[in-house]
Amino acid sequence: MARRTAPSSAPSYVPHPLQAQRRAVASHDEDQSAFSRFLANEIFAPEKLPGNVNMVVGLTMFLGGIFAVRSFGELMIPA
Repeated sequence: MARRTAPSSAPSYVPHPLQAQRRAVASHDEDQSAFSRFLANEIFAPEKLPGNVNMVVGLTMFLGGIFAVRSFGELMIPA
């Protein structure tokens, strides 16, 4: 069986230094704090927003269920 070779001599899992440097420079502004970079990259990023909305909806339903059972739990017991 013939063995395939990589298109370049560098391993495929190591990023090219220029691409990594370009990505690092473009990823954040020097005037931003680490917290604001986290919010921009992880919370409000368009590609991650649907998953974040699903997590907020799930957490809201969970906490709403706890609140409903603690508030109206005695009404659920048959008398």
